[in-house]
Amino acid sequence: MTTKGTPGRMVRIDDETWTAYGELCAEEGTSRADDMRRHVHARVKAWRAAQRKAAAQS
Repeated sequence: MTTKGTPGRMVRIDDETWTAYGELCAEEGTSRADDMRRHVHARVKAWRAAQRKAAAQS
């Protein structure tokens, strides 16, 4: 099931790590999906900025 028009994605993570990650996210008041989305968006933003910087220096 997806929300807000975003497609679902599948990742492979062992059960022990997935459970601990769920506990960590719960303690932080977020969901695993939201935490992963924020992480991915931050990484892509940084990558794009680095690409723009490299292009400007060329």
